[in-house]
Amino acid sequence: MKTLLKITAGMAGATGDSAKLAEQYAQQWLTQNPGARVVRRDLSSEPVPHLTAERFQAFNTLAEKRTPEQQAIVSYSDTLIGELQAADVVVFAVPMYNFSVPSTLRAYFDHIARAGVTFRYSTEGPEGLIKGKETYVFIARGGVYPQAADTQTAYLRQFLGFIGLTNVRFVYAEGTALGDEAREQTLANARREIASLLAIPQAA
Repeated sequence: MKTLLKITAGMAGATGDSAKLAEQYAQQWLTQNPGARVVRRDLSSEPVPHLTAERFQAFNTLAEKRTPEQQAIVSYSDTLIGELQAADVVVFAVPMYNFSVPSTLRAYFDHIARAGVTFRYSTEGPEGLIKGKETYVFIARGGVYPQAADTQTAYLRQFLGFIGLTNVRFVYAEGTALGDEAREQTLANARREIASLLAIPQAA
């Protein structure tokens, strides 16, 4: 069964602009893939704990030497990674908060970046181990950020590539806080881009 994993990072949950765009993509993907499923992880309603020394130490402790508390921490991380490994398509809904990604997404990344599990180091440098998946990132921003001021895209591309997600497409809705007309226009543009990604004919 084909699976799409949708990760929503904004504090508005399913009602945020980036989340709505990601859900539009997911629903249209389902239409094109009968019998497939969507796994939804909302980091607002179910936040991933921020990384602490205790949690990091659990990841670095050999399985046979872990305490029950450490094993619970690792098992939680394994669940998040398992969702990624099982997905054919991965979708992120990411608003801009204070010129960066939400801290909930950073916490999620801290729990899926595991040496020997999602990446490994070799004599040729790091190698991502989560491979062969289509990845889409839907970003909503209140303002407009030209390339030099875009602090999200390069970071997301680098991290996702680090764990092996190199086939990444970005869809942006910028200027959502610049008035109703600008908001509707940028969201309409993003919706058209989603249709284009899925090759869905548009009404005249």
